[in-house]
Amino acid sequence: MKEVLNFINGEYVSTGKWFNKTAPYDGQIIARVSEAGRGEVDAAVRAAREALHGPWSKLAVAERSEMLYAVADEITRRFEDFVEAEITDMGQPEHFVRHVDVPRGAANFKVFADVVKNVPSEFFEMATPDGRGALNYSLRRPVGVVAVICPWNLPFLLMTWKLGPAMACGNTVVVKPSEETPQAAALLGDVMNKVGVPKGVFNVVNGFGPDAAGEFLTTHPQVGAITFTGETRTGAAIMKAAADGARPVSLEMGGKNAAIVFADCDMDEAIAGTIRSTFANCGQVCLGTERIYVERPIFETFVNRLKEAVEKMKPGAPTDPSSGLGPLISQEHRNKVLSYYAKALEEGATLVTGGGIPDMPDALKGGSWVEPTIWTGLSDTAAVVREEIFGPCCHIAPFDSEDEVIRRANDNPYGLASAIWTTNLQRTHRMAAAIEAGIVWVNSWFLRDLRTPFGGAKQSGIGREGGVHSLEFYTELKNVCIKL
Repeated sequence: MKEVLNFINGEYVSTGKWFNKTAPYDGQIIARVSEAGRGEVDAAVRAAREALHGPWSKLAVAERSEMLYAVADEITRRFEDFVEAEITDMGQPEHFVRHVDVPRGAANFKVFADVVKNVPSEFFEMATPDGRGALNYSLRRPVGVVAVICPWNLPFLLMTWKLGPAMACGNTVVVKPSEETPQAAALLGDVMNKVGVPKGVFNVVNGFGPDAAGEFLTTHPQVGAITFTGETRTGAAIMKAAADGARPVSLEMGGKNAAIVFADCDMDEAIAGTIRSTFANCGQVCLGTERIYVERPIFETFVNRLKEAVEKMKPGAPTDPSSGLGPLISQEHRNKVLSYYAKALEEGATLVTGGGIPDMPDALKGGSWVEPTIWTGLSDTAAVVREEIFGPCCHIAPFDSEDEVIRRANDNPYGLASAIWTTNLQRTHRMAAAIEAGIVWVNSWFLRDLRTPFGGAKQSGIGREGGVHSLEFYTELKNVCIKL
């Protein structure tokens, strides 16, 4: 049985307390994971705290950036190991992991290594009453030990999205990966040692949330900042914990994202883009689409074409090249998604396609499989239209005017992302400005320039990361005033 250990102060650590990791595609136990207790979390935070004042702090920005480039290159050298870790943890099709998750994860280190080398700081000349003047300039300094709380849906990509800027800015980190997807974080410890990252700079503690590793980490008084991606309820609990000590938080939380499809869209592109935004990663993407509003003249055509495309998607094992859809992460999450499938029918939805569990081969029947599902016919007050499901499903509704669809798209407690499909340039700018979301894609989805701000509005999050915006969170800005 494979063992996944904690990584503390440059060494792999077993606690003697274990929990099982199952593969979502067949339900089989594939590893046992060493669970960190309060003592291990404290040891990891203390190691990170001590590393702040060791060799890591003595590195020039250029030297630290070179080390992060080496981390990315070593990830690429061990590409197959990370692909295997992500596939067995998530169960998603191998082509998705190879082309999105692992390459983007490696790139995050290089992107932020470049950002931190090139960001300017402020400089002002100031007049003084004696006529001699003063100079003011700003310095960026690390915030300290950063707690990185990772989700399970894109574990490696979203972990490195936080590690890259945190480490580039000179911080040390303690990562708490999801208990569902611990393997890539553990594997990264070996990479850090291989390229010579000083001990204590990168640490990993495995475990759960309340009254476990997650809570022990976020309430630890020596943690200087907390960055989190996950559901809104957990983010709210972390924010409360961070209030004790007035520690900064960056929270990227839930979404109930809308796509708006106008009659003048390129229909082929809109269908292809919506298939990705709704069903990629089996719908387990915070930026994914669960609400689709289609202008009435093309409503029936759009529904029928999306139905045809969905019914061609084949669920299957990650290594099956013909597989177009993986499983959900766990049986527990499948039960949640299926409860919404049932609720949609209770609320009077018209089931266009899906709505159940696919008939899988015997070897995969133990997996967390669900059918990709489309509904129509519900009002905007229905639970499946308002609440985040985080599965491969969407509701499609017609609309008649810009003002109407803006009001309906914004009438939701979340505000993470949106997609607009139109060839009208003036409408593009009107709609993008009016939609209440942190990210608005036009005629695309998941097209990300990592220099741009990333984050959500309303209950979808607090703060922005990406490019220089990450530096605002991962550094303290210090003003130096020199009297001449």
